[in-house]
Amino acid sequence: MTTDSRNWFLLALLLAAGWLVYLLAPVITPFAISAVLAYFGDPLVDRLEKASIWRWKVARSLAVSSVFVLLLSLLIVISLILIPLLVDQIRLLVERLPDWIEWFSTTALPWLASKTGFVLTGFDPAQFTDMLKAYWKEIGTAAFSVIDFISRGGMAVATLLTQLVLIPVVTFYLLRDWDLLVRGIRDLLPRSLEGEISALVSEMDEVLGAFFRGQLMVMLALGVIYSIGLSLVGVELAVLIGMGAGLLSIVPYLGSIVGVLVAAGAVVFQFQDWIHLVMVLLVFAVGQSAEGMYLTPKLVGDRIGLHPVTVIFAVLAGGRLFGFLGILLALPVAAALNVLVHHAQQKYRQSDLYNSSAGGDG
Repeated sequence: MTTDSRNWFLLALLLAAGWLVYLLAPVITPFAISAVLAYFGDPLVDRLEKASIWRWKVARSLAVSSVFVLLLSLLIVISLILIPLLVDQIRLLVERLPDWIEWFSTTALPWLASKTGFVLTGFDPAQFTDMLKAYWKEIGTAAFSVIDFISRGGMAVATLLTQLVLIPVVTFYLLRDWDLLVRGIRDLLPRSLEGEISALVSEMDEVLGAFFRGQLMVMLALGVIYSIGLSLVGVELAVLIGMGAGLLSIVPYLGSIVGVLVAAGAVVFQFQDWIHLVMVLLVFAVGQSAEGMYLTPKLVGDRIGLHPVTVIFAVLAGGRLFGFLGILLALPVAAALNVLVHHAQQKYRQSDLYNSSAGGDG
């Protein structure tokens, strides 16, 4: 097979694999979630496997079982604590949003116009309020319809329960055999390319480690800091706003900007004074200081990261193409492509094409 034929074959194979992933996205999703969890847990399993209890070395099965129980316990505890809080916050949001919309159109906008002289020509606050209330009513009706369908639909419930059982089982087996899978893939590589590909994969692992094991811990820590701080201030939707801001902090400064704007609007509507607004600003200032001085240097470090624009594009493109599976795999794929682009750039700078003289001397 010639080089051109091989390249076209690889391109066709890649396109076919992408199309197959698109078709099988609902089936692949629980396996992808399990792979992410196994990727998180494998370094800890390796550390436990190297440890020893008195004179006995910890077996791989015992290390996997311990990490598996730890991950499962953490997920259960977080779910039992966080999900009821978020459900209550969303229910409160549904109840409060029509009042917020009316306050915004009848109080906030006239105050802004009187202070800045900016008036929306042809803007009818009452019509705007009615329109937003109608849209919110439709959204709420649709959401409750989906919930009702899930609660009544036997197939939907069966699928959900199957995935809830499948994810822990697959995660356990992936954790147990992770090193074997990696070794098997490495053994299949051409011997002439094995060293270079292994170096690339190690660099990709460094990027993914910085983004997943590091950045996700930063996001969770910021979400907790914002939620506790806003709760102390007295914000009604403290957990929803705080965790949302922490989640959006995967893009630098986006979480803090959105969180400040939403929390400021909430406290102005709720308390209508400047003291609570200043307290909200202090909460986010503390969170940003903790992130810059401790969380990011400690958990992420100076390892190669992804540009914020790359993160936004990857998440949006992945969600548009493959749904939740695309969102889940967007950052790993973007990190891998980022490493490949850097590697290709280095190859190009070392090539004759880049280093050739203006006269065409090679």
